[in-house]
Amino acid sequence: MLREITLGQYYQTESVLHRLDPRVKLLGSVVYMICVFLLKDLTTFGLLTLYLFTVIKLSKVPVSFMVRGLKSIAFLMMFTAAFNIFLTEGDVIFSVGVIHVTWQGLRLALRIVIRLTYLVMGTSVLTLTTTPNQLTDGLETGLGFLKHIRVPVHELAMMMSIALRFIPILTEEADRIMKAQAARGACFDEGRFIERAKALIPVLVPLFVAAFKCAGDLALAMEARCYSGGEGRTKMYPLVYTKTDKMAIFIIVICAAVLVAVRIFLV
Repeated sequence: MLREITLGQYYQTESVLHRLDPRVKLLGSVVYMICVFLLKDLTTFGLLTLYLFTVIKLSKVPVSFMVRGLKSIAFLMMFTAAFNIFLTEGDVIFSVGVIHVTWQGLRLALRIVIRLTYLVMGTSVLTLTTTPNQLTDGLETGLGFLKHIRVPVHELAMMMSIALRFIPILTEEADRIMKAQAARGACFDEGRFIERAKALIPVLVPLFVAAFKCAGDLALAMEARCYSGGEGRTKMYPLVYTKTDKMAIFIIVICAAVLVAVRIFLV
């Protein structure tokens, strides 16, 4: 399951989305996440589904690769769905003791599962089509106006970039540790849920040790390269908006406006 995590990975290919300015993709991701929470009926769901799959098609990242990342949050989606199905009041479909299943709970659970699915797939497009360096530059430049109120934009962008980059690194390290322990007789796939959770505890200690070692190596590497923060630093490739970027911003704004208009006036 650990290898199914796609968030934080970069998918190397040649596409329109890969060539876009990272600031445009960050803007698109923020607008997309806001639109996800505006979903209410089949019309808005259909419009956002069309937009999402068009973006995935333009990214040239296989849909199967995107869907694979949903396996890592399958338990969260099932738990959230069950929580809403059994604890939402409304028109009862059937009852088993004190447990009641209602139509309103089913609709709410379905809506939440779809929102989680769309959020994971949409945010995965950002990291799959943008390298950590590009993401850092986009965050720093896009939020540059916050420097006037003394917000450490460069440091925040660097921390977010490092955190995203560490996701696949720690995933691979956890997978390696689990395989090493399985070769020594450990079992992670048998028994009840609590037993399997307890079996993962011995994985946490070496994983934390590996995480601190990676952090120490990264700090030493940054010091060796005389890194001292963002003050006075220049970029080899400054970010400049192209005609394609401006067209993408226009399309994002138009799509968001259409979705909001449908949500307000036609629903």
